[in-house]
Amino acid sequence: MGWEREGFESHEGTVGVLVADGSEPGPVAFDMGSGSSFYESTSWWHYNGTMRRPTATSMRGRCACGWRGEKTFPIDWEQVRRDDDPDVYDTSGPYEDWAAHMDQVAARQVSLPEDVAGPLRQLRERLDELVDGEPLVALRAVGELEEVITSSGRYAARLISLEDTPVSEVAEALGVTEKVARSRLSRYEFLR
Repeated sequence: MGWEREGFESHEGTVGVLVADGSEPGPVAFDMGSGSSFYESTSWWHYNGTMRRPTATSMRGRCACGWRGEKTFPIDWEQVRRDDDPDVYDTSGPYEDWAAHMDQVAARQVSLPEDVAGPLRQLRERLDELVDGEPLVALRAVGELEEVITSSGRYAARLISLEDTPVSEVAEALGVTEKVARSRLSRYEFLR
């Protein structure tokens, strides 16, 4: 499991690795011994050189959106083996770089006016309370919200399409990847 920031689900962060030549290796495949499928992993601790796997020499922050941290941090495999638990190894450097990347993503995101952001916060809090105490009321409220989303979302998505706004601009404004932006536009434009 990687790092997540609420509201930015398409920007999951993880520790990425580099091998001695400075390249980023592909996923490590694990042969489970039967069948034609293999389990693949990009978890940094699997690049330890055992069983013909590549040996990572350094780590850096990595984001699902394609961003890679510029700073690299050496990996001390002796320390990893000594601790015998990769979760205790210090990966704070890559995390801090990813967090700074997320701060930049958030800064480029279009701001909601407070008269919209405040009521949305209150609504979310109230719905959380209703789900626990009165789930039928919460479900009714969600249905009402779906109607608002259908009409407003469809209209907004169509206006964006008519204005030929580049998907890259939409993605930046929403704080998502271009793939997610295209999907969201398409979903909202054709809601019924």
